[in-house]
Amino acid sequence: MTPKTVVVTGASDGIGLECARQVAALGHRVVMVGRNPDKTRAAVASVRASAPGAVVEQALVDLASQDSVRALAEHLLAACEQIDVLVNNAGSVFERRTLTDAGIEATFAVNHLGGFLLTELLRERIVASAPARVVITSSRGHYSGTLDFTDLGFERGYSILRAYSRSKLANVLHTRELARQLDGTGVTVNCLHPGAVATSIWSGAPWWARPVLALGKRVAMISPEQGGAHLAYLAVGPEVEGRTGGYYDEDRLTEPSTLARNEAVACRLWAESLRLVG
Repeated sequence: MTPKTVVVTGASDGIGLECARQVAALGHRVVMVGRNPDKTRAAVASVRASAPGAVVEQALVDLASQDSVRALAEHLLAACEQIDVLVNNAGSVFERRTLTDAGIEATFAVNHLGGFLLTELLRERIVASAPARVVITSSRGHYSGTLDFTDLGFERGYSILRAYSRSKLANVLHTRELARQLDGTGVTVNCLHPGAVATSIWSGAPWWARPVLALGKRVAMISPEQGGAHLAYLAVGPEVEGRTGGYYDEDRLTEPSTLARNEAVACRLWAESLRLVG
């Protein structure tokens, strides 16, 4: 096996951390990207301890800030001669409608636009590293997602679940359009629902939903280790070599929603995303 350079966002905890741990254990170089310096530093130390001898590095980003994403891209381009795998995994939710400094609804900004911008900034390096992969964490929530290009940021009718589902739909549309654009380059692009995982992403949920979520974590959700394995499967698994444009649900290629398969919508979202990131 030739060691790969694998960049994982959202790697300070949850499935990103576990994906990084499993990929490092296979002998790959891992760049673990997180938002909180202390948490990310601790996560890197944990992976290094579990995979002695592995090359594990830290990078920081606030995906709600396009300036921060650009700074991360500059760092990665300077530090990584090759980027064999980019895992756009970081995500968040917001109980109340929140805007970034650029005036963009924060769920959409973090869960879609941040990864979109990072991928575009690293695109030439990823193509030059082919065969290479881009992996995007989506969710079954995309099935209930809607897109209103006149109100992408939910100035009307915001709810935490509607905003989350829209961002996850954008992840699938981004996957399929990027796969189309990169066809023939040796770069594959796939997304996944990693399972209902007991992580901290829903810590921003309303207070009244937290007891239900806590119970679900104990009795119905899979562990971060299991969810991280699904992420690692798409990142470095030989079984998906050469496969592109797919939506995977717990390692199974699955048909996404009708809206997620609409090429015209994917093209329009791409154009709008480019506009929003300047």
